Amino acid sequence: MDIVAAVFIEEMEMRSVPGPSTRIDITGVHFSFAAPSPVPLTVEPHLLVLVRCRSDEAGQGALEVIYRRVDTQIARNVQPLQVEPGKFNYRLVRAQLDFTDYDTVEAHCRLDQGPVTVVPLTLLPPSG
Repeated sequence: MDIVAAVFIEEMEMRSVPGPSTRIDITGVHFSFAAPSPVPLTVEPHLLVLVRCRSDEAGQGALEVIYRRVDTQIARNVQPLQVEPGKFNYRLVRAQLDFTDYDTVEAHCRLDQGPVTVVPLTLLPPSG
């Protein structure tokens, strides 16, 4: 199985179209955001991870996401993942991320100890 994409999002919706086929409508993809209040604060962003399974693969594994600030692990999420061979699936991953400064956290995503996909998320000072 492979990670096709991993992004921080505000919302997503699934819908069917003729084929039969499925569409994923994703809104609010972002890699930074203004803090809702001054630091320190805790946020729980939504990380969407899209995964595909080749038709010759078993379709079972584990998705691991490790959140890091520089070289320090600040959160970790591991969950089982099942994808029908020849199809796609997704996972929404949430973690409580503590910020004491306006900086960047990286989500390191991987399937079954495979290659890592890194997704940054930067907290900006409050606007206004």
